Amino acid sequence: MSVAILASFVTFLDGTVVTVALPAISRELGGGIATQQWVVDAYLITLSALILLAGSVSDAYGRVTVMRIGLIAFGLASVAVALAPDPLVLIIARAAQGAAGALLVPSSLALITATMRGEVQSRAIGVWTAFTTGAQLIGPLMGGLFVDLLSWRFVFLINVLPIAVNLILLGRLRLPEHQRTTRVDWLSGALCALGLGGLVFALIEQERLGWASPAIWIPGIVGVSLMVAFLIRQERSRTALLPLSMFRVRNFGWGNLSTLFVYAALSLNGFVIGVYLQQGPGLSATAAGLASLPITILMIVLSSRAGAWAGQLGPRLFMTVGPLLMAAGALLLLTVGADFSYWWQVLPAMIVLGLGLALTVAPLTSAILGAIDENRSGIASAVNNAVSRVAGLLVVALLSTIVGGTLDLDGFHSAAWVTAILFAIGGVVSWIGIRRNPVVPADADAVAPAAPGPIG
Repeated sequence: MSVAILASFVTFLDGTVVTVALPAISRELGGGIATQQWVVDAYLITLSALILLAGSVSDAYGRVTVMRIGLIAFGLASVAVALAPDPLVLIIARAAQGAAGALLVPSSLALITATMRGEVQSRAIGVWTAFTTGAQLIGPLMGGLFVDLLSWRFVFLINVLPIAVNLILLGRLRLPEHQRTTRVDWLSGALCALGLGGLVFALIEQERLGWASPAIWIPGIVGVSLMVAFLIRQERSRTALLPLSMFRVRNFGWGNLSTLFVYAALSLNGFVIGVYLQQGPGLSATAAGLASLPITILMIVLSSRAGAWAGQLGPRLFMTVGPLLMAAGALLLLTVGADFSYWWQVLPAMIVLGLGLALTVAPLTSAILGAIDENRSGIASAVNNAVSRVAGLLVVALLSTIVGGTLDLDGFHSAAWVTAILFAIGGVVSWIGIRRNPVVPADADAVAPAAPGPIG
């Protein structure tokens, strides 16, 4: 459990710790909102695109081996980010971080899903979720302290100690690996990575160049075409990175659809809160990070309990009520005005968001991964994580469109509306599609007899 938590901790932490450092990065290196978007999305592009490949690699070559390689690579990339002299080097190093992070998440969560089932698995996932989501949420606070007291560059060295500790623990871990019969589809990995890259480039840069520019529509068309080719290959390949048949397992299919909306909302909310509170009301980076602390506390306190409740009562209720609560929390942010008050305008929203998130994440993860046979746990966790990262990737790429080009008060309110709508859709999707997982888990390639029915 400790190994799984620490391995994922560095990946989730680095995905969010950067948020409050974005204004400082753009002040020192230049580039405005486009640089801020790329610092986030360069990481998410490679993480999202390669996490599917990494899940297959994890199943093929062993979770411990893949995790060790990922930890070392992530540490080296983090140092490169901290030393970056200009935006281009910084963005390239962030992409390398994402690629290394892709090796960590599926292999770490698979250690839990492959060795535990039923209610025990639900509780274990609840603990894992509490710490890893806590890493995501406490990241802005840690980043803010480093930005204010030292430099934004030290933000990217936070994970060096956890990486070192986990490498030591991995050296002592003795875990029998499953039979390695999975073949890795490297071509599919390339199609996915290049396709997402072209699409995201077009979405981010269109604000500056316009859709009529060949530098925008050509990468956009190429990106979409490669993604279509990727999906076609997944349907026909015997070694698919994204086995589309898995989505015929009801909870897996509907759960990932809910994930898409919920995590898009979470990514948008985290980005906007971290940046606007500094650029709008003028809070320090530390104060902006502290703004989300109530969410972190509620996640750590309640997430494990919610996972246990979902194991007893089923995940549907929690996956419906949780996102709807978060939608209400996002709407509370509309009270933020020119006369700013954290205690009356932001804190109530953070509390409601924290309650909703604590009810949602562990049941969501348990419902999705508990529906898939343990022999495909690496691929299943990779798919779910890829969906959540792609959701964040696309919504950050669309940030300029959502906020109207400038993250001022009006842009902040526009983002709050979009966030609330995304959360609400996630809750409705869960109510429609999620059911209690059967006692005997469904195989990745077929619907279990006891399952309520296919997604559709």
